[in-house]
Amino acid sequence: MTFESFMFQDFIYQALKESGFEEPTEAQEKLIPLIQKGRDVIGQSQTGSGKTHAFLLPLIDQIEPEKKEVQVVITAPSRELAEQLYQVAKQVVAFAPSEIRVTKFVGGTDKQRQLEQLQHRQPQLVIGTPGRILDMANEGALLIHKSQAFVVDEADMTLDLGFLPEVDQMAAKFSDDIQMLVFSATVPQKLRPFLKKYLTRPLIEEIKPKNLLSETIENWLISTKGQDKKQLIYQLLTIGQPYLAVVFANTKERVDEITEFLQNQGLKVAKIHGGISPRERKRVMRQIHQLDYQYVVATDLAARGIDIEGISHVINAEIPRDLDFFIHRVGRTGRNQLKGTAITLYEPSDERPINDLEKMGIVFEPKEIKNGEIVSTYDRNRRKKREKTTEELAPETMGYVKKQKKQVKPGYKKKIKHEIDKKDQEKRKLERRRQQRSAKSQKKNSRR
Repeated sequence: MTFESFMFQDFIYQALKESGFEEPTEAQEKLIPLIQKGRDVIGQSQTGSGKTHAFLLPLIDQIEPEKKEVQVVITAPSRELAEQLYQVAKQVVAFAPSEIRVTKFVGGTDKQRQLEQLQHRQPQLVIGTPGRILDMANEGALLIHKSQAFVVDEADMTLDLGFLPEVDQMAAKFSDDIQMLVFSATVPQKLRPFLKKYLTRPLIEEIKPKNLLSETIENWLISTKGQDKKQLIYQLLTIGQPYLAVVFANTKERVDEITEFLQNQGLKVAKIHGGISPRERKRVMRQIHQLDYQYVVATDLAARGIDIEGISHVINAEIPRDLDFFIHRVGRTGRNQLKGTAITLYEPSDERPINDLEKMGIVFEPKEIKNGEIVSTYDRNRRKKREKTTEELAPETMGYVKKQKKQVKPGYKKKIKHEIDKKDQEKRKLERRRQQRSAKSQKKNSRR
């Protein structure tokens, strides 16, 4: 399938050409036709699936520039994500023959100025955080009730951050025939009542990535047993000089702790978590984009808000409690065919989540730091694999092996070894005879 199959207006193709997109992703192939038909959709996809263009392209294509009213509303759970959506939308509408007005509404901006602007002109496409959009609508300034489509992006994160009540109140302002599009990496149980309340016979499209991680990512696993984890992180950040490295931790307190330690070692480190004021977070994000920082420490909820070109290293200081976040964290690197390195630190108590990640299809390379270098090491499951091989021995041989494990008299071990060798030799001899008989039989049949 090509983008031409969707029969977009010409300006959409001009925008795609400038962006370098040549063919649709699987998510775009599946979702765009459904959105064009006006269906309610629940789209489940991971980072890097092309989901943003999957809903922006058909919705922008359907906007009528001559109607000076709100036609599409899109919510994102964080300012950073809203900014990303806004920038993508602005890039697309820049090619439209008639102006399509896109406005961003997020906290931390001049609310009074936006209220005054709305008195003179309404945008056709609204993008923002749930709280600010709802605030502007409740003021009677942003007239969203005539919208034709409502998009809830990153719905699971919206739920986690406690913004679902605002989205619920916003959804109640639309007409019953509005097109609802909900996109989420996962669909938690607590999200289901909202979906049932507002979506009409939704089509559920789950886009499972062919590869959970990009092929350009080296995915390493390093044991922290008996080591200072903060010191280990410092070593990893200073070996090989990463272009831009992001360290992920599970809590704000842990982020603060790691950041302080690294700063005390002389590194210039930025931190991002929910406890930082909106103004400060915006300033830090701007500095990160300008590459003022080489190292960033962040929480999971910031993971989806960090979309920076050229992240060369991601370090998981801890395994995320929600394993789906592992994909989001690691997905920050190895993008656009650039090489990336993901490093996960684990303790003996992390064995279960590591096993669960491997069941999901994640493949780790075991590594360790030796003499100031990162080198390959033993697979942590090597003992289990040896035991499994032992279990596959013949029952009689297995008996001797078990005997060998017990305390035995001097000289008896040699006897046991001799018996094992003897059994194995007999087994090989029988196998050779079987093969010879089979060969003779085939030879006779070929003469007949």
